[in-house]
Amino acid sequence: METPNSPEIFDKELCDLVLAVAPRIFAVVQECEVRPGLKDGCAAAWGIAFGEDPVHVITADGTGQMVLNSPERALRWFAHGAGEDGVTARLVWLSRSGDATFDHAEAA
Repeated sequence: METPNSPEIFDKELCDLVLAVAPRIFAVVQECEVRPGLKDGCAAAWGIAFGEDPVHVITADGTGQMVLNSPERALRWFAHGAGEDGVTARLVWLSRSGDATFDHAEAA
């Protein structure tokens, strides 16, 4: 990256670069049918995907961590008995906001 003439332009280019290479965040949600026609669910884990690299997953309670080849591999750990007991798992991806900032308070 070549440094532009103005600090403001350079800062914008850095923020754009960060957005372009940012990892993706996802949740592993578990669902079950509590009675016919009524489902319940929870976020069982959170994950971060770095492009084609392995993904990092941590359980929602913070007690378990794993590194997996793909986000879809996490589903195996959170679907009990392939749904035999009614618990299934899906991935829910957080969308990119399209904004980046140097200010931590603004990012939250």
